[in-house]
Amino acid sequence: MPLSTPQPRKAIHKRAIECVGYERDDGLWDIEAHLVDSKTFAHKRRDNESVRQPGQPVHNMWIRLTIDLDMLIHAAEARTDDGPHPTCGDITVNFKQLAGVTIGPGWRREIRLRLGGVHGCTHLVELLGPLGTTAFQATGRAREAHNAGRPATRKPYQLNSCHIYNEDGPEVLRRWPQYYTGPLAETSGK
Repeated sequence: MPLSTPQPRKAIHKRAIECVGYERDDGLWDIEAHLVDSKTFAHKRRDNESVRQPGQPVHNMWIRLTIDLDMLIHAAEARTDDGPHPTCGDITVNFKQLAGVTIGPGWRREIRLRLGGVHGCTHLVELLGPLGTTAFQATGRAREAHNAGRPATRKPYQLNSCHIYNEDGPEVLRRWPQYYTGPLAETSGK
């Protein structure tokens, strides 16, 4: 276990999220996420008096985004197989509104505008964060090949996104020396 040894405890709730990127034969990419919440104890459902057994999903939800290598969403689909209320899945049709949005700068703002509050589902909207990251991870090498030879129109999105990609850090100097702002840049006249 990578964390320190915990105090004695018992598991109550489990959330499992799986995200997978698929390269399609037609040149597009499907990026999918699946979320399952479950409890370790039997409990009554909110919508009626029936009992949900330990391990039975409280939430069982899916999203698929179909994108191109410019990160443009061509289609979006969501599904709720299980939720605490029978009508939880009624909102999934709204996720089609993501078609035409580009995953990148402004991504989270677009999600809030289109699917925030009563226009979406908290759990499905939460899935869009790791889904966006998975899209970048899945298509990374293919995007590099796709963009090879094209002049860069903006700084890499990774710059200053975490401590590894600090503009004055060694990884930026190695990978994108033209954007490096550390001590060597100052002495080299950059």
